Amino acid sequence: MGICSWLVLGGIAGWLASIIKGTNARMGMFANIVAGIVGAMVGGWVFSFFGGRGVTGFNLYSLLVATVGAVILLSLLQIIRK
Repeated sequence: MGICSWLVLGGIAGWLASIIKGTNARMGMFANIVAGIVGAMVGGWVFSFFGGRGVTGFNLYSLLVATVGAVILLSLLQIIRK
């Protein structure tokens, strides 16, 4: 995947994760992109740990992996902030 694909997929995944976690009002576009890209790495690691595949390209499966990872990341950040 190219850089533009990472930015778009990360932005969408981070935005979906922020909606799921209820932090959408506090996060901007840049934070959503960062959460989505880092979440893709976390999600890839978690999915591969359980025998699945990580991010495989610009598709719905990769969006799911990145979103799950971003939700995990945002959950950990909420725990640390409290």
